[in-house]
Amino acid sequence: MTELLTKNTFLEKVFNFEKNKEWKFEGEVPCIIDFYADWCGPCKMVAPILEELSNDYKGKLNIYKVDTEAEQELAAAFGIRSIPSMLFVPKNEAPQMAQGAMPKHQLEKIIADVLKVSK
Repeated sequence: MTELLTKNTFLEKVFNFEKNKEWKFEGEVPCIIDFYADWCGPCKMVAPILEELSNDYKGKLNIYKVDTEAEQELAAAFGIRSIPSMLFVPKNEAPQMAQGAMPKHQLEKIIADVLKVSK
């Protein structure tokens, strides 16, 4: 199941950008962060795919959602200009950002190649 993050839970579970200048991932397993808005059509198309992936990779991967309307400071911190935007966060490497709605097979390829997670 995907989890909605606020700024406080983001600082705790992903990256505390107030405390650290250099990227330091706080999580136990890799994650995907979906920056979205309720009014965004492509975001609504991606949401059920992310729910499926959340179940497919349960325990191996966390999928978080950040509402860019409610969490404007977080969106600004990551330079989000278009949505959906997804931040792919491997356990021990720098995160990578991708923009636009992606089909499930493309997300699975990124999960395997960037996040190094298999089902």
